[in-house]
Amino acid sequence: MSSYTVDERGVLNNFAVEPKMYVEESDRAGFTPYAELLNGRLAMIGFVSLLILEVFTGHGLIWWLTNI
Repeated sequence: MSSYTVDERGVLNNFAVEPKMYVEESDRAGFTPYAELLNGRLAMIGFVSLLILEVFTGHGLIWWLTNI
């Protein structure tokens, strides 16, 4: 594909070529399967992070929040 065109008079049209537009059909907001999977994965990451914090420090989240 060329990045320029020539009109019928032979004049160079060197303006930017517009990319093809497309619309994604799936919704990514609300209670969709994608949102529920993402929410579950983030909850698992947070839970495991809290477990790791407690194993390495010996204190839980409540101790950290009350002693800041």
